[in-house]
Amino acid sequence: MVVKKKTAKVEAVVLDEQKLHLLIASLSVDGGEDGVRHVARTLQSCLELTDPVQQIQLVKKAGTQLETLNEGEPDGALLEACLHTLSLVYTSLQAKNPLRRAIASALGSVPPWLQERTVNSLCVCLSDCLSNSTSDKHPHIVDTITACLDGFGIGERCINKLLPEVLQFLHRGLSNYLQQNSGLAGRHIAQAQLMQSCLAVVKTSMLVIQRSQESISATLQAGQSHCKLEDTLSSLLGCYTHILTDEEFIQSVQSTAGMAVVLLVRSVMGCGDEVAYVVSSLLCGSAQGLDSAPQWLKLRCEGLCSHGRPPGVSLYLCHGALAMLSWRGSLPGPQWEQLLLLVPNTLLGLDVSIKESSTAMVVARVLTLWSSAALDCLQGELQPCPPLLQQSLRGGSELQQHLLEHIYSHWEHPLDGVRHQTRSLFRNLLLLHQHTTKSTSDPSKDPYITELTHSLLGLEWHMRGKYGSLGCLVELYGAGYLLETQPQLPSRLLGLMGDQTLAPYASDLLERLFVSHKAQLAGEAAAEEDWMERWHQTWVTPLLQVLCRARLDQTTYILDYFLPKLLRCSPSSLAHMVQALQDTPPCSTGPSGSRGALGALMTCLRAARAQGVVPPTEEGLWGGLVPLPLLQQALIHKHDQVRMDALGLVCESNRSTEVLTSQEMDLIRHFLPPNLNSQSPGVRQQTVSLLKKLLCRMKDSTVLLQKRLIQERNEEQRLRDQHTLHLYKEFLCWLCVSLVEVLLPGASFSKCLMSLHLLCLLGQIFTFSTGPDVFALGEVVSSAHAQNVLYCVASNFLEVKQLASTLLRQLPPSAVGLQMPERMHEVLQAALDLSTSTKPFDSVTAAHLLNLLLLQPHLSQALLLCAQEQGIDFQPPPLLPQASEKDIMELNTLAVVQFLLDCLKSEVSKAESSLLQAAASFPLYGRAHCITAVLQHLNAESLSHTDQWRHLVSELIAVCYRVSDVVSPVVQSSSPEGLIPMDTDSETSSGLQRILQEIQPRDTNDFFTSARELDTHPEDNQTHTPSLNTGGEGYRVTAQMVLVCCWRSMKEVAMLLGQLCQSLPLHYSSEDTDTHPGLITEEQVEGVGLYFRQQLLQSRHRGAFELAYVGFVRLTDMLCRSGSPALQQLPACWLSEVLEEVKSSDPSSKLCATRRSAGIPFYIQALLSSEPKSSSCSLLKMTMRELIALAMPSEDRNTDSSTVPQVHALNILRALYRDTRLGENIIPFVSDGLQAAVLGFTSPVWAVRNSSTLLFSTLITRIFGVKKGKDEHSKKNRMTGREFFTRFPALYPFLLNQLEGAAATVESDSGQVKLHPSLFLLLLVLSRLYPSPMDGSSSPLGLAPFMPFIIRCGRSAVYRTREMAARALVPFVLLTQVPSTVHTLLQELPLTPGPQTQQNHIHGTLLQVLFLLRSYQTDSHRSPPAGNGIAEALGRRMWLASRQNGCLVTRGAFLDVLVCLCRPGISLLDDAEVTDLRREALSVLMASELVNSSPSSPCSPQGPGSTQYLLSLARLALSASLETPELRGGSQLSNQLLQSLLLCREYEVREETLQEVLKRLQEEEEEEEGERKRSQWLDETTLSNLTSLALHETHPQCLAKVLGVLCVLGSGGGLQWRDGARLVSQEEVLLHLLTLTWKSAHRSESIHKYTCENNHLHHSRVIIM
Repeated sequence: MVVKKKTAKVEAVVLDEQKLHLLIASLSVDGGEDGVRHVARTLQSCLELTDPVQQIQLVKKAGTQLETLNEGEPDGALLEACLHTLSLVYTSLQAKNPLRRAIASALGSVPPWLQERTVNSLCVCLSDCLSNSTSDKHPHIVDTITACLDGFGIGERCINKLLPEVLQFLHRGLSNYLQQNSGLAGRHIAQAQLMQSCLAVVKTSMLVIQRSQESISATLQAGQSHCKLEDTLSSLLGCYTHILTDEEFIQSVQSTAGMAVVLLVRSVMGCGDEVAYVVSSLLCGSAQGLDSAPQWLKLRCEGLCSHGRPPGVSLYLCHGALAMLSWRGSLPGPQWEQLLLLVPNTLLGLDVSIKESSTAMVVARVLTLWSSAALDCLQGELQPCPPLLQQSLRGGSELQQHLLEHIYSHWEHPLDGVRHQTRSLFRNLLLLHQHTTKSTSDPSKDPYITELTHSLLGLEWHMRGKYGSLGCLVELYGAGYLLETQPQLPSRLLGLMGDQTLAPYASDLLERLFVSHKAQLAGEAAAEEDWMERWHQTWVTPLLQVLCRARLDQTTYILDYFLPKLLRCSPSSLAHMVQALQDTPPCSTGPSGSRGALGALMTCLRAARAQGVVPPTEEGLWGGLVPLPLLQQALIHKHDQVRMDALGLVCESNRSTEVLTSQEMDLIRHFLPPNLNSQSPGVRQQTVSLLKKLLCRMKDSTVLLQKRLIQERNEEQRLRDQHTLHLYKEFLCWLCVSLVEVLLPGASFSKCLMSLHLLCLLGQIFTFSTGPDVFALGEVVSSAHAQNVLYCVASNFLEVKQLASTLLRQLPPSAVGLQMPERMHEVLQAALDLSTSTKPFDSVTAAHLLNLLLLQPHLSQALLLCAQEQGIDFQPPPLLPQASEKDIMELNTLAVVQFLLDCLKSEVSKAESSLLQAAASFPLYGRAHCITAVLQHLNAESLSHTDQWRHLVSELIAVCYRVSDVVSPVVQSSSPEGLIPMDTDSETSSGLQRILQEIQPRDTNDFFTSARELDTHPEDNQTHTPSLNTGGEGYRVTAQMVLVCCWRSMKEVAMLLGQLCQSLPLHYSSEDTDTHPGLITEEQVEGVGLYFRQQLLQSRHRGAFELAYVGFVRLTDMLCRSGSPALQQLPACWLSEVLEEVKSSDPSSKLCATRRSAGIPFYIQALLSSEPKSSSCSLLKMTMRELIALAMPSEDRNTDSSTVPQVHALNILRALYRDTRLGENIIPFVSDGLQAAVLGFTSPVWAVRNSSTLLFSTLITRIFGVKKGKDEHSKKNRMTGREFFTRFPALYPFLLNQLEGAAATVESDSGQVKLHPSLFLLLLVLSRLYPSPMDGSSSPLGLAPFMPFIIRCGRSAVYRTREMAARALVPFVLLTQVPSTVHTLLQELPLTPGPQTQQNHIHGTLLQVLFLLRSYQTDSHRSPPAGNGIAEALGRRMWLASRQNGCLVTRGAFLDVLVCLCRPGISLLDDAEVTDLRREALSVLMASELVNSSPSSPCSPQGPGSTQYLLSLARLALSASLETPELRGGSQLSNQLLQSLLLCREYEVREETLQEVLKRLQEEEEEEEGERKRSQWLDETTLSNLTSLALHETHPQCLAKVLGVLCVLGSGGGLQWRDGARLVSQEEVLLHLLTLTWKSAHRSESIHKYTCENNHLHHSRVIIM
């Protein structure tokens, strides 16, 4: 998209009247023709004009005239007047005004002899500005100073001449801003403006110092003991120091101040080693190196070196050192080298003290800046690299290791900017390594690069930082190196394209790889065909395999992210793809759930078409690449994505004006009817999007064809173009009629939605015109069609209502017919009736109908007629005969709102006497909703009837308060759902009693379950108490109806008040006493705010306060943006008040202590989220500090009455941590919040523990992210220990201390269960961590102290605690320490059974061993050194797996350890030990109950853990029979074990077996020699068992899995079904499966059975509807 460059606004010269006259008079001249007089006349004419463009032209003319002046020309006074005029106008103009630039150009073009006089003239004007400036003129003067230094030589000389004066002015301005800042608390807009002004002054002062270094040095070195410039510079440095140490300033100002400090030091001290000493001292916060600085500078710098300075000071000074000092080429001395190395160490030291994510972003950016500076130092070729730098910057050095640790801790950071900077830092570190070790260019011979590559490739693929780092290796060392290291890399990356979060990263890495690989191959190979074929084999073949065979959800984003990049790199590869896919056998459809060859072909062609790789349509349908029947087949394919790819192939094109062919239009006709009723929202969205592209292409090509018809002289071409336009018209008319005819009453939601979407697109792109248009689509829309669309407005689906309402505005008015008075009256009456309906969605319909009528000129007459019919005194505003559309809209809106308001007033009066009657007959919320909806379409900034609107707004606000008063007693009741009042408050009891008098049950409580009838014709004026309904007509009212009426009315009142405050202009007086006219006053806005406060803090019904929150958010946003100082301060004031109320609350308080504090968290959320994100977030910081202090447990808060503030604080904190609008600003308080949640579990009060649970759950989500998969223990939902404790360093000592205390209570020897309240939470947090293979051999985080406590927790008598302890241990054991840790744990197990055996201890230890082994096998990539003693320790404790061990739980856990060690792959044992262990495991298995039992005489174990034990045996048997059958007794034993598993009585064992068999079959299906491998473990007996199981299985999950297995087995055909020895015919199987399908309650099994049947029974085709 081309973005038009924003042009600067040209403004005319605006001067004081007296000053203007004086200037014009000074330029007045008598008749004369010399050059000076010409200049004077030109400038005089310029001042007399008011057009800024003409003024610019005259100034340029004056500049040309000045340039030609001769030195000998007379009239020096007139020349001075001319220069003075230009200088004065220059200093009076605003920044970035083109007129100012024109004057600068004119002054800069004066001849050399005139330059000094010009400088003097400009100095006089600028000096006058500096000395006579007021505070409101400061920003303008600062801009003027900046403009003088912006490429304006005369201006720069002027600033040098006035240097002390300019610096003094900047100091005065900066000091003034610093003083003002302290008085602007809560006024965010004023604060933001002040910050920008501060930033401008600091930047300008830096610019002045930078451009005046010579003057400064000369003045300071003049030898005077004391000079004025020293004082000014010292004062400026004091201001910079104040900004750096005051955390209220935003980061951009502080960062600039840091640069200013270093610049000032450099300007004063030059560029020698002394500067490096001083800057080093500033970075370290030490005054020792300041001795070389002048005394005044030393005194100021000592203020920056105080011990209590904020950590950000070091950060900003580091940034200043890198930005303001020169690092290019060789450094001046060794002190500079030490300074260069000090910067990263200082920054890395901030990692653990930084809490704000924005500060982490600055650290990342400054580290990248440092790495670039270090590279600049090493770029110089004249001198060798200094030894100190070479030793410190090479790969493997201590500094490099620390920087890599920083990278690994931050490459998963939530902020994109941090991740990007981390990647840049990693690339620069690789470049530094290259520059410091130039001995080898082959990366495979560089041990550092080799180790780094293996470590990166060994990481989990869900880590996003891995992709960017591998991309850096590709960029610097080429793709060939990575492909040699891991040949399966392309396939592995393609397998990740189904994950939306990873697909962009994987595709970027793939692009780097294949582009680099292609360049490498092209440079190495001589024969083009040979190397291109190798490239195709590496990149295209895996792609086609994935597209054809992988499940659709695994290849979702290949089309979006990968294919276009591949085709851009190699367009010629399309032919190779098409040929390869067309050579695929037609019967090869791929595995179940894949798109097959046809789907892959559509995907490739679609991407190619969108990239313009496919030949144009003039050569036949895409160059004849696709046969038409094949495309038609794809358009109605069973898989959604294949249909979408085929439709994309038809619709998408890289040329927006490409003409549609008749074949393409026929394909759309073929596609649309069967796909209109799609049930998938994603498919509907894609269909609409693709058809929109087609319609836009049709529109653009129509314009081209029409233009060609006018210009074309070739008659044959003209006829072709006319025929194309005729085809277009036929197609569009068919499309319009087809879509409109779908919209019949009773049509399905999906059909209505699709049709309305497409019709709205037609109206938007082509319009439904009925005139002499080229298509005239309006002619095919009849009034019956329009009536059907109008029926859609009454749909129960909101989206259908909105689309139908939009479409009715686009249809021809003659078809809709709303301009006819009878029709308009009918629709208006229907809308008014619906607005009082008891069905909430009817009020939405009413609002849409009223909005449709707003543009009708005669609406006011229809309203008057309705008012007369209803007996309402209503007089609509008069409408002028020639009123514009804008006036009609305003007056109709005014009339409708006034009418609805009159109706609402009447209904509120009735509701005040009988709320029950109102709930049954005229619920108030419908009218209020219609008023809000009508006002949303009003442009409130350009209203002409302001007096009437002001009156109306006042009435609306008053009625809203009345409605709220009526319904508040219900929603503020302590039990609103049942309406049983428990409140004794005198203010609310009277209203409640009145309501209860109406609906009070007499003897029973069945009022709340039965309907109640109201007498609609009371016989007298006495109060009528309704009785239980016994039949007959009348109003049926339940307590739920009353409640719905009340909370919805509260909702609509909140939305209406929020709409009024947000959209109407504010009437207020600003600080300069100017009155800004508006429709709503400050008092009204404040009143609305107090109303919201009351509702949010006192409502008990969630619907009421949640939606009041929406309205309150609108109000707080408006307060923040308003120009009224009083309103700007309200959020801070309200926040302080509510926090004080929360602190002092007790059970007698009106604040709701139940229902998760009801609306209190919403109230505080709204106030805090209104604070601008770019501000210092002072309100958020203050609130979080107070809430966390309240949430922490205290000894004096251990009773129900004293813990109410703590409960409120915990509930409010939970809401704030969940609020996404607070973003990363909330992260600094996560550590404290987690501590409060964990400690809250120790409270004896249930309410505190309950709130702590909710807060803890929210914080786990906030820290680790939302659940990213079904497996909650997946590493996608976890974080490395290094990253966790780097981001939340305060949690390290807290978790350690808490864990130590909790572990001390875990002791199962006594047989008693002791539960520490927070033990489970601690283990839950620690179990969410996992070790990183990048940690190396030593842990810098010091995680070892956690290990003994976690191991001790494994002794707990609680099973879940032991499991959590095992999971939590894993991240605290480095990979290199796993073998020794496992051996130590095994040594703790008893050698023989005995009376003192503690099974809990054994089980906890075995679980810890098991989880460590699994983690090691997943993360390690090399076998450990032999001789670790694990095999010996296991062998001596084999009794734990035998019947000698009476505990089935520990027996099963020991078997799981054996399975883990006996599996092929990386193991902690050598080959001989594994073989021995397999033999022993097999003997245990053969002696077990699983193998020795039979269906006739089962001997299944009984007791606790029996199922777990059998599952462990099953896993061991499956490992022996499926993974390594050749090593464990051959195929005969394998088949025997499988038979035992399939015939097991426990369904869990059968399900586990079938799941493993299915997984194994699917893996083999991907391999080329799958049939040969399958025969080793799958014989006829096993097949017979499987088919028998399918016929007799009763457990649904097992049945689904066995059918899935048979689906895979039968994909090649020839599967024979047996029931024992009997051969079952295909017809019997089909009948059995269909019977199951109809009877089953599990639809997934039905689909699975039908899929199975469809694969096996090729001769039958059954369609199950």
